[in-house]
Amino acid sequence: MNKSELIEAIAASADIPKAAASRALDAMVETVTDSLKKGDSVSLVGFGTFQVKERAARTGRNPQTGQPIEISAAKVPSFKAGKALKDSVN
Repeated sequence: MNKSELIEAIAASADIPKAAASRALDAMVETVTDSLKKGDSVSLVGFGTFQVKERAARTGRNPQTGQPIEISAAKVPSFKAGKALKDSVN
């Protein structure tokens, strides 16, 4: 499912216009992104938790030359599914 299909599904489920569903989805994504930028986690009970994790610096290999390269540390977004979501998928 892509973004436009998700917007259509939200609009049909909530019985609202597609434009309103699009604004709501964009606002949700923007809010989660802003919270993660601040270092906060976002927990949606029954759905899951969005959080930022630290990835340590490491040594990798250039696949073309085989030479080692240094990969710097980074912060990466992560999502952990909640129990209700896991149960509904299985």
